[in-house]
Amino acid sequence: MWLVEYRDSPQTLKSYRREAERLLLWLGSQGLGLHDMNREVLRQFETFLQDPQPRSQWVGPSKPREHPEWRPFRSGLSPASRRQSMIILQGLFSWLVEAGWVGHNPFMLMRDKARRLNNQSQTIERYLEQPLWHWFWQWLNQPLSSHDERHVYESARRRFIFSFAYLLAPRISEMANAQMDDFHEQEGRWWWSVVGKGSKQARIPVPDDMLLYLKAWRSTLGLQPLPAYSEPTPVIRALDKRRAISDNQLYRLIKETFAKAANALEEEGGKPAYVDALRRATPHWLRHTAITHQAQSGVSLRYLAESARHTKLDTTNRYLHTEADEWHREQQRHRLKTPPKAAPETL
Repeated sequence: MWLVEYRDSPQTLKSYRREAERLLLWLGSQGLGLHDMNREVLRQFETFLQDPQPRSQWVGPSKPREHPEWRPFRSGLSPASRRQSMIILQGLFSWLVEAGWVGHNPFMLMRDKARRLNNQSQTIERYLEQPLWHWFWQWLNQPLSSHDERHVYESARRRFIFSFAYLLAPRISEMANAQMDDFHEQEGRWWWSVVGKGSKQARIPVPDDMLLYLKAWRSTLGLQPLPAYSEPTPVIRALDKRRAISDNQLYRLIKETFAKAANALEEEGGKPAYVDALRRATPHWLRHTAITHQAQSGVSLRYLAESARHTKLDTTNRYLHTEADEWHREQQRHRLKTPPKAAPETL
């Protein structure tokens, strides 16, 4: 019943089901139910998320849910992932209390709850900094080592996917579900129509660079340069150049590309922090990167919020780093003077 509340947001529903399922499976393995949750049980579950044991029972490669080797974890969860799991489950228990299914919410007893479970951090940190993005984009566009037809197609598809993600800041489900005729021209200007989170419809201006990469991608697919008025076919396609690819396939493709880029940067002797960022990056980092770089380019807060499709300006404000930049500049006024060559005077 709780999950039904999110039926209009497929990606949210998917992630919320995953976290609830992990909790229920773990409780079942301990002979417990939701009504047995208290602060101590919650602490044990949080420890379990970090290192699910026994691994053979809980951890395994990605498999279809009906496969006998399916497991609820790919690995233990990072601190950020554990925090996100706690945020989701806190919401679950708040709903269960209000609905009368359980008597209390154990998350309310967490001493550092306000710090750990507030999902609105002051600024966005999970994005690629400008120098790293420029390196990554050059790496992605380097000359091909092979002219095999499949290799050429996959390379063109990667370039288009990352240009789409960077220039329009879509969520991964929006990219996977995008249709060619979602791109349309009106009074000489191109727009992208999208049904986003919560089934909200929006229309986003298409930058000239996006049109160039869309034309290049359509040429790879053997299509006319620009979409027709009625062309309800997938934008991002499988190897057969016809079928759409799923959210999960797109997620894995982006993650694999980041991993290869991280290896390449490491071999070049790149900054360890940048290598680590690429290894940790997820498809949603691309959305954060796009919005952050738009803000740094001077796009006004009003239009930034429209493009990001944020309901509240406070959400968009987290992408603005101007105050941090100004603070850092001001702090440079506070300095240690160069030590004099002579011995200091006696005070």
